Amino acid sequence: MALTNLPGGFDYNSTRNKLLLTEYGRNVQNMVKYIVALPTKDERNKYAQVVIDLMGFLNPHLRDVADFKHKLWDHLHMISDFQLDVDSPYPKPSPEAIHMKPEPLKYPHQRIKYKHYGKTIEMMIEKAKSIEEPDRRRHMVQAVANFMKMAYVQWNKDSVADETILADLYAMSNGELRIEENINLNKVEFRPANFGTQNNNNNRGGRTNNNQNSRGGSGGGAGGGRTNNNNNPRNNNNQNNRGRTNGGAKKY
Repeated sequence: MALTNLPGGFDYNSTRNKLLLTEYGRNVQNMVKYIVALPTKDERNKYAQVVIDLMGFLNPHLRDVADFKHKLWDHLHMISDFQLDVDSPYPKPSPEAIHMKPEPLKYPHQRIKYKHYGKTIEMMIEKAKSIEEPDRRRHMVQAVANFMKMAYVQWNKDSVADETILADLYAMSNGELRIEENINLNKVEFRPANFGTQNNNNNRGGRTNNNQNSRGGSGGGAGGGRTNNNNNPRNNNNQNNRGRTNGGAKKY
């Protein structure tokens, strides 16, 4: 539809209605607008089914989605701005359900005394304090200490002494949890974040060197030998042929 009040009578996109679902294009939106204006419900049902088939053809990736037809009918109602009155095989969605915004997430605002250990350690310590059985409590406390050492080394590149972990455990538990000093905690070593990448690079480098060596040693040597063997007979034959030619020329 041309607009006569625009220069040259052109219809610009800036003057058109906003596309409600851009993946279907303006032609589908115009078709839906035409269906909404039809006088009888039978005609609207007939043309709505045609538009549904067209929408499925334009977006074949939706066929992999569960309830493919249901999604297309919901999109049809959204394109019509929920004004289309047809006999849909699925319940008509409401604008409130479509445009409903989720509630903002509530982030925990809790003070962590030892941030390099994290909140999980504090929860584990409280759980260990509630255990009454001596053996089970002792194993739980040692597991907490081992986990604390692992968390400490993860955030601090330097190694940590077991005495430091035991002192922190005693302070965090308010003096209720303690381990014998002669117990050694699990050994934990610091590993950089790109540890796997370095190994891959080394492996790749080793493979490259092996390939180069194999090419240079066996492949290159064989290739070189072949080249020499092939070139020498050719050169000799060519030289001999040239000599024969020269000899023939001398005879003439």
